[in-house]
Amino acid sequence: MKPFDAITLFSALLFSPLLFGIINRIKAMFAGRNGSPLLQTYFDIFKLFRKNMIYGNSTTLVFQLAPAGILAALIVALLLIPWGPIEAPISFSGDFILLAYLLGLSRFLTVIAALDTGSSFEGMGASREVTFAALGEPTFMLGALLLAIHTGESSLSRIFGSIQLTELHPTGTTITLLVAAWMILLLTENSRIPVDDPNTHLELTMIHEVMVLDTGGPLLGIVTYASAIKIWIFSALISNLVFPHLFEKPAMQTVGVAVGIIFVAVVVGIIESIMGRIRLRNIPKLLVGATALVATGLLMTLAG
Repeated sequence: MKPFDAITLFSALLFSPLLFGIINRIKAMFAGRNGSPLLQTYFDIFKLFRKNMIYGNSTTLVFQLAPAGILAALIVALLLIPWGPIEAPISFSGDFILLAYLLGLSRFLTVIAALDTGSSFEGMGASREVTFAALGEPTFMLGALLLAIHTGESSLSRIFGSIQLTELHPTGTTITLLVAAWMILLLTENSRIPVDDPNTHLELTMIHEVMVLDTGGPLLGIVTYASAIKIWIFSALISNLVFPHLFEKPAMQTVGVAVGIIFVAVVVGIIESIMGRIRLRNIPKLLVGATALVATGLLMTLAG
């Protein structure tokens, strides 16, 4: 592993929980209150790891091992994410397909862990999760195809390394459509407002939170940390689109992408501050709309 590979990976593992702190502080600013500390997620994770594990009578090893599998899948996915011109630690032709599968694997493990509890509420949340995931996956795959056609490359590292600021003028509309669609995907995949409310505890309206109702102690700490890594992955993808190849020096580019990730977290905080949660029946319309945005951009790219 190259030095910059180690730096970017270590930065993601270390600072990913900070994104939740930034989002919560932005929401607190809009609400006119002080809010929780930026490092509150770290405190919560450490507190959970100091607690004992309690399992339901109906759970099996599936429930106990799923959080570790979720974390492992997302860490491997993290190795596929480049930092602008800096290649990802793992890079090969068609690696974005593996990324989609790893994200799907983490989702699958979350769902089967929820079903393993035998809870009707968690089963309801799992049903919603897989339904919205099926509607959201075309947005990601069509977006990756759009970028592959636009750059003529087939790996994430080469795709993002080939995007230049000078190229954004003739294709600015296409990139804008893709950023908007992937932003909707970020909010959906990470259970953020307006799709889901991570702070609610009303079982009838929850999606992600209802699936981890029976998870506690270190297992919940692992799930929380994995959620932070997941939002970091999506933020990094969007950051590579919005701030492509800002600097020639790898060290400066690393800082540039990191600033872009923080910018995405700020945008998420603003969205959650000015919007309310939409009705469940309207979420499929939102996801289909995101796919339509990417499809429009793809048609524009093919026509151009």
